[in-house]
Formats: sequence, C-alpha cells, structure tokens
Amino acid sequence: MATDIKDTAHAVTAAAVMRLLPSRPQLLALGEPTHGEDTLLDLRNELFRQLIEQEGYRTIAIESDCMMSLVVDDYVTSGTGTLDEVMEHGFSHGWGTSAANRELVRWMRAYNVRADNDGRPASERLRFAGFDGPLEITHAASPRQSLTALHDYLSPRVEADLLPCTAETLDRLLGTDDRWTNPAAMMDPSQSVGRSAEAGQLRLLADDLVALLDEQTPHLITTTSREDWDRARLYGRTALGLLRYHYWMADTSPARMTRLVGLRDQMMAHNLLAVAERGPALIHAHNSHLQREKSTMQLWEGPVEWWSAGALVSAQLGEGYAFVATALGTIRHQGVDTPPPGTVEGLLYALPEDRCLIDAPRLATALGDTRPAPRVSPWFGYSPLDPAHLTDSDGIVFVKDVPQS
Repeated sequence: MATDIKDTAHAVTAAAVMRLLPSRPQLLALGEPTHGEDTLLDLRNELFRQLIEQEGYRTIAIESDCMMSLVVDDYVTSGTGTLDEVMEHGFSHGWGTSAANRELVRWMRAYNVRADNDGRPASERLRFAGFDGPLEITHAASPRQSLTALHDYLSPRVEADLLPCTAETLDRLLGTDDRWTNPAAMMDPSQSVGRSAEAGQLRLLADDLVALLDEQTPHLITTTSREDWDRARLYGRTALGLLRYHYWMADTSPARMTRLVGLRDQMMAHNLLAVAERGPALIHAHNSHLQREKSTMQLWEGPVEWWSAGALVSAQLGEGYAFVATALGTIRHQGVDTPPPGTVEGLLYALPEDRCLIDAPRLATALGDTRPAPRVSPWFGYSPLDPAHLTDSDGIVFVKDVPQS
C-alpha cells in the first residue's frame, strides 16, 4: 500500500493541480484545516502566482468580509490608500495582521503597477475579493452600509417615483447600529431586532431595491461602469443576506443555529458565483466552507450540519468548481503532534516530502474499502480529514509540519 500511496504524491504546483482536473475550473478552491498559520498562506500565495502566470487566473477571493474587501480591491487595482490603512480596514477576522496576507496585497499592487509604472490594462489586472458576509458565528453587522450604498447608487440614476423609499426612511428604520450588533443576541434570541416591525419593513424595501436594480440593468450598465453595477449587486446581496440572518437570529426554534450557519454559507456561495463571472479565480477558506460533502460543527446548542458554500457552488458549476483540501501533520505550538500511523494523516506523514499534492481519488483507491480511522485533534482549532469523504475532493495538499507563524 505504501508504494501505491507514494505514487499518488506530486510536488505542489499549479501545473500538478491542473493535471488532476478535467479542465481549468472557473473557481479553484484551496481549503485549509485551521486558520492563522502563515505557512499555509505562503503556500496559497505561491500557488496564486503560478496560476496567474501559467493559467490566466486574475482574482483571489478569501474568507473575509465582502464589504471590507472593497478597500483591498481599490488599493490593488488603483492604489487607493496606503498598505497600512488597507491591512487595518480591508480585512475581517483579524486577517489584516497576517504577514502573508500583507505580502499578498503588496505583491498584487506591484504586479498591477508593473515595472514601467504605467499600469496594466484593466483586463490583465489582479483583483481581490472577500466572499464572507459581514458576520461571524458570534455576531452580524448592521445592514446600514450595504442598504444605504445600494440606495445611493440607484437614487441619482432612476426616476424618483420608482424608488420604494427615501434615504431618510431607511435611516429611520435602521436606527442605531448597536441595535443590530448587540453581541448578546447570538446567545439570546430575544435580544435580536431581526423580527421587529422596522426590520420587517427593511426586508421588503431591500427586496424592492434589488428588484429595481435588476429591472433597470440595461439602463444602469450604459450610464455607469460595469464595475459600479457589480458593486451595487454586491450591496443588494449583502443587505438581503444580513436582514435574513438577523431575522433568524431572533428565532427560538431548535433549528436556529443550523439555519444561521447555512445562511452564512449561502451568502458566501452567492458571492463566489459573482466572482466566477469575472473569470477564473483562486478561492481560499476553511475546508468546511469549501468541501462538497455536508459540513458539521459542534456548537453550544449541540451539533449542526449544513451545505457549505463549496457544495452549493459545485452543484451549480459542476466541473467549473474544483476543491483541493489541505491536511496537516503537526502544529506542535497548538499541541497537535505526530499523527497516529493508522490515520490518513499518519500515512501521508510517512512520505519523505515536507509538502506534497495527493491525487485524492487514487489515494482512496489505494486504501481500498477499509478506510483508516479518523484522526482526533486535541485542539479545537484544527479539523482533520474525514477518511470517508476522500473522493469528494479533487486533491489534497499535505503539509508535514506547520511551524509557529
């Protein structure tokens, strides 16, 4: 068996990834089993550079706030702001403190400027996107930014009689942002404003604004840039998604958390499909947001399972979506030591390479009907591979040892 497994391993390169796939996917998803390790982000950065040079990829999208990421995209495409400002204000989840993320943004800006300083044509420029909603498992943002940005886009471009409300009406219904961002609402549904009369009116108005944006598309794309119209669509998706999320935060049924984690990934999926419209893109997020099988998580209310963004996008794009999971040997600074030899990670750890790309379907064939036991992580922040779902990924990047960032 060891020989068979060794035969499934290749160097981690864009060319090797492409050889595992039937064709170049619109969205190539690279998952990670833990967050916050620059070793994995450095690997992602190198793979992205190769995809740009060899496969014509132009966009990278990461698990970060889709609204905040507009700050990063403006910087890498147009030089708006400074690198320090972008790292502080353009990332959610604390990703802006990562040295690898900083290097990615710096390099993308330098690539777009080129050596002769006259800039690349728009069609060749690298783009950056966040595809997460403005939310986390502990909280959700106010819909103010996205909803008012959508209204601000439409109001000077369509007849006033067509607008379902004024900016003043939106402001009055939204109230103060801390009503929406109250951290107590995640644990106590009665603290949420998501089912208030004002929130109900806002959901209807947001739906009408998005419908107006759609029905005025021929006019809007001729009177504004396609880029501005795309952003308005992002505002609309985000406003509707946040209002829907807040509505279910106020729910008291046993399905509440299942609904919330599913809604978050549905927002991610909608953003990924919009990214795919631009051209081929590298996607980077936790394995659980990109895998094709159902995702599971243990929460304070018990276990939940849901369809990830990757599963939703894969169902729509077919071979236009590819998923490469990442698995790890050790993260010793987090107490994750050498994997037991009877696990998939243990078998891969015995290979001589420090990192390698595994042909997942061939690995599953080599292992046969009797799959290794699942690895059990002593640290909640690392999610091992599920041996039962090896064939649901197109490949596996295995990194033997992850040093402290």
